Amino acid sequence: MQLSGKRVLVTGGAGLVGSHLAARLCADNDIVVADDLSKGSRERVPDGATFVEADMTDPDDVASVLTEDLDCVFHFAAYTDTNYADPRKLFEENGAMTYNVLERAREVGVTNVAFTSSSTVYGEAPMPTPEDYAPLEPISIYGASKLADEGILSTYAHSHEFTVWLFRFANIVGPHQRGNVVPDFIEKLADDPHELEILGDGRQEKSYLHVDDCIEAITHVVEHGDRSMNTYNLGTRTTTSVTRIADIVADEMGLDPEYSYTGGDRGWTGDVPRMRLSIEKLSALGWSPELSSDAAVRRATRELITELT
Repeated sequence: MQLSGKRVLVTGGAGLVGSHLAARLCADNDIVVADDLSKGSRERVPDGATFVEADMTDPDDVASVLTEDLDCVFHFAAYTDTNYADPRKLFEENGAMTYNVLERAREVGVTNVAFTSSSTVYGEAPMPTPEDYAPLEPISIYGASKLADEGILSTYAHSHEFTVWLFRFANIVGPHQRGNVVPDFIEKLADDPHELEILGDGRQEKSYLHVDDCIEAITHVVEHGDRSMNTYNLGTRTTTSVTRIADIVADEMGLDPEYSYTGGDRGWTGDVPRMRLSIEKLSALGWSPELSSDAAVRRATRELITELT
């Protein structure tokens, strides 16, 4: 589907990826952003988009923004914290949001849906992990919720003639990010420039993708993926460790702190300590990321220092 001259709904459009996608699409499309602002910020929504404060767990709110004149829905609204304080709420409400969006879309005849899933659906899998790896055995409630969402999306693709673009993300970094390792380190070092606590043993090694690369990959797949169910990993061919991220953040802040570690091979229950996705399928479609994991983290650090300090 060509993303030009379309009327598009972005749920979760005040969040990290949603706000950047809305900004990317605004020049050539009519964009509606729906967000309950529980985590996102109204200031992140680009001026060219129509903003509606709406909760995707409420079918009436969904009906108010998902109308028959839409060409496509980018469903990005979700609880995204892998260590969320209320796991039952995370699981049930992520599923409710996705079901409400898909059922309303079916009612009004909007059959193009893009969805942000996660590398966490794979669990602790061999690397690099391809899209057809099985069995999918997530180890966090967040990962389980994303896998359940994928099942709902597959049902609508195969039983209701939807076209679905499903993206399994590596770790996304960039402006507007909060509650993740890069902004966490920046805020900790701003409070105490002499010591930095690192969760786990610091050896956790994962792939990081800058949000600008992420948006370019999403739009490329939507414009070139032509199956009823288009599942793509979005990431890089490189990884970086948590200690290396600390080094990059400290370097960009001009600091030389002592590191302390909480211990163990993972930062929290449900943390996958090593992750690198295969992006060969994405590459075969004609797209590869501009930045390596280290370069993505460094660029995001510079951008977030400006925002946070």
